[in-house]
Amino acid sequence: MTEPSVAQRLVGDIAPKLAQLTDDVVFGDVWARPELARRDRSLVTVAALVTNGSTEQLVSHLRISRDNGLTQTELVEAITHLAFYAGWPRAMSAIAVARTVFAEEQR
Repeated sequence: MTEPSVAQRLVGDIAPKLAQLTDDVVFGDVWARPELARRDRSLVTVAALVTNGSTEQLVSHLRISRDNGLTQTELVEAITHLAFYAGWPRAMSAIAVARTVFAEEQR
């Protein structure tokens, strides 16, 4: 028996189709395309989430980005850079999320 995916654990009970689409389309197809490295996709995704103020999704994507080779320094620099394009409050909220995620890594 296979382990449930993150999407299945998060929303599979209430929205099984959304979990399936997340697994099959978002991560199974879009993230697997060879035209961008996973590291680059992570940086673009983090930037989009910061810009949109999507801090709930930012938690998991910061973790994914670390797994895909981005350093804490690079992620903090990206968020700092975005302060001038996405807005100061969004960058400040994102940096608070990043602090929590990075602190978890230290444990």
